[in-house]
Amino acid sequence: MLSKLINFLKACWRPSDRFSYTGSDATGRQDGLLWYKDIGQHLAGEFSMAVVQANMLLEDQSQIESGPLSFLDSGPYGTFIGVYDGHGGPETSRYINDHLFQNLKRFASEQQTMSAEVIQKAFHATEEGFLSLVAKQWTVKPQLAAVGSCCLVGVICNGALYIANAGDSRAVLGREVKATGEIIAIQLSTEHNASIESVRQELHSLHPDDPQIVVLKHNVWRVKGLIQISRSIGDVYLKKAEFNREPLYAKFRLRDPIRRPILSADPSVSMHEIKPEDRFLILASDGLWEHLSNQEAVDIVQNHPNNGSARRLVKAALQEAAKKREMRYSDLKKIERGVRRHFHDDITVVVVFLDSNLVSKASSPKGPTLSLRGAKTLAPLSTTTGLGGTTT
Repeated sequence: MLSKLINFLKACWRPSDRFSYTGSDATGRQDGLLWYKDIGQHLAGEFSMAVVQANMLLEDQSQIESGPLSFLDSGPYGTFIGVYDGHGGPETSRYINDHLFQNLKRFASEQQTMSAEVIQKAFHATEEGFLSLVAKQWTVKPQLAAVGSCCLVGVICNGALYIANAGDSRAVLGREVKATGEIIAIQLSTEHNASIESVRQELHSLHPDDPQIVVLKHNVWRVKGLIQISRSIGDVYLKKAEFNREPLYAKFRLRDPIRRPILSADPSVSMHEIKPEDRFLILASDGLWEHLSNQEAVDIVQNHPNNGSARRLVKAALQEAAKKREMRYSDLKKIERGVRRHFHDDITVVVVFLDSNLVSKASSPKGPTLSLRGAKTLAPLSTTTGLGGTTT
């Protein structure tokens, strides 16, 4: 009995930045509301991945695929990272997790290469597939029309990095400044959130006949007073008039008929040549960026070992969330899913390290083949958290 008590106390006093390991890490570990894969290998280096749940059902989904990016033996080869931040439910983000990468491989096979066009086509095919699902289930599950997801994708292929985004998740690059050796944060993704003035201007230009296209509601800018993002996959009730009617709940229905789609599934896509000074890439849902700046996140990754980077970022965000509510981090960790959403969002983080010696070789079939998804859903909070020790 005494030895058990001593071991328990040791666990409580474990330094907060050391991580414990138990069992196999092949598919990641789950600990209460946290899922994490502290370190793994992709074609162009190492990666780290973590997800923490706040909603009653986990609405964030994520994946990393490394190896063939098409169905052809000739390639292309590389690494695909996807972060899908769902809203209104988990159905859309789960659908994207099941279909987007397969769609990308199909179009890459057709074109026998990777390109911005391939990625855009994959987004649109995934959107059309989910729209078909909503249509099939309309009579039995009409609320599926009000479920959607942000979609952030990174593709490393042939020495290039493609970033595609629809919504307000974010991709940030950590790049070394040769003259000083410091690592600076460079945001690579374009965000589509009505809180950004340029997004509001875009919406007004697309809907010149609708003065209510963006509404300030409870001090937050929302499209039609309903949703903050202007681009997503799903949310078909704001894209197709036939889904903005009964039996959809009245709170989602617009009074005026939809003449043209209010939201878009078009991603903003950019391509960057990977340079030797590019050290790592952070892809995360907006749950992380609500609490950490780009540079703060880059500094946390840079100032610690690669092992556990994503989990470390999640912990830093939760510490900030606790501080904002004037509560202790240890108390925040005890709050159960559902209630936890009042303190922070679901958070998904993928950190992808870029080894310059491997980036140039990553277009060949030689190297680790990887297919890993973040947790589909997580259990209620247990007595341990995995976020730097055991709850006391």
